[in-house]
Amino acid sequence: MINELKNTELINKVGGKFKLTALIQRRLAELTKGARPLIEDTSGKTPLEIVITEIMQDKIVIDYGDEPDDKEK
Repeated sequence: MINELKNTELINKVGGKFKLTALIQRRLAELTKGARPLIEDTSGKTPLEIVITEIMQDKIVIDYGDEPDDKEK
């Protein structure tokens, strides 16, 4: 699973190593507090493996919040 974290495709998918780390940290906290996994098969997977799988399947993305939409420009 650690090898997936070094995968440049995964890093580029979220916009860099720091954003990937922030996304993983946020989602791990959500799962720890009782959020349901967004993937079907979680049997035998650690929370980190669940988060990585969610990212790879585009189930979670970074929320940029205050960025204006293209419509507002």
